Amino acid sequence: MSLDKDLIDKLVNVTSSASIACYMHIGKKNKIIADKAATDSMRNNLNKLDIDGRVVIGEGELDEAPMLYIGEKLGTGKGLSIDIAVDPLEGTNFAANNLPGAMSVIAVSAKNNLFNAPETYMDKLAVSKDVPFDATDLDFSVEKNIKNIADSKNKDISKITACILDRPRHKEIIDKLKNLKVNLKLISDGDISGALLVTDKKYNTDIFLGIGGGPEGVLTAAALDSFNCKFQGRFLFKSDKDILRAKKMGISDLNKKYEVDEIVRGDSIFCATGITSNELVNGVKFENGKFITETLVTHKNSSNKIVKKEVPIT
Repeated sequence: MSLDKDLIDKLVNVTSSASIACYMHIGKKNKIIADKAATDSMRNNLNKLDIDGRVVIGEGELDEAPMLYIGEKLGTGKGLSIDIAVDPLEGTNFAANNLPGAMSVIAVSAKNNLFNAPETYMDKLAVSKDVPFDATDLDFSVEKNIKNIADSKNKDISKITACILDRPRHKEIIDKLKNLKVNLKLISDGDISGALLVTDKKYNTDIFLGIGGGPEGVLTAAALDSFNCKFQGRFLFKSDKDILRAKKMGISDLNKKYEVDEIVRGDSIFCATGITSNELVNGVKFENGKFITETLVTHKNSSNKIVKKEVPIT
């Protein structure tokens, strides 16, 4: 089922409003208040839409999140039945410290078409569409993935750029990449935006890899699907509680490697509005009594684009 293009405009308004709600909290060193401002705005505006929405990726489970919790119903209940994945403020530290990379993100699909991911870590790999599908794999070694990408692009390994979260857990991978003399793009947070750098040659990123949030993996897959990029993810369960939660969500094979079409089925819409500027989108600006926002929009059944909005102050 194809999603109505009119829904794109409505979702852009939702993420733009959430970003504007964060504006006054940028650089104020309080990521909790900034996140709450974005969450409150997003929930309020989603509830105004004529949709029968259900949160499959949200701020956590009901006992952890008072709003935009997993399973929460959103909208008037009168319209299209859709699954909703949200990250009202991706990069809370970026917003709190006025650093590049904070965004407000949402993805939607028809009901039961978005994977209901548990709140746990995920091992991820993303590459651009110009790399043959079978050239990379989560089960390959770092060396094999890099060499295969270099061969497929007819590039020297020293010209390959890998993006990865700068975390102690990635020390072994980072050391291997350094030994290969690969160019490193280390990011401190924001693995949704990091993975999206493989979508266009202008970002000069050949592969995104490493361990990040599982819910963020679903949002990433929704965007990469529209760009025909490859994404793979495997959930990592560190505790019995994680395993129990996963089984309640219907995950029986705890070691399964998920492809994009298993995470996002059918048509989907993804919107990411900049709060602070990054390589993908500009952050919120206030000029001449108006907020100016920029949103990356992907729609599997139409075109991917950047949408700019001017919102008068109220």
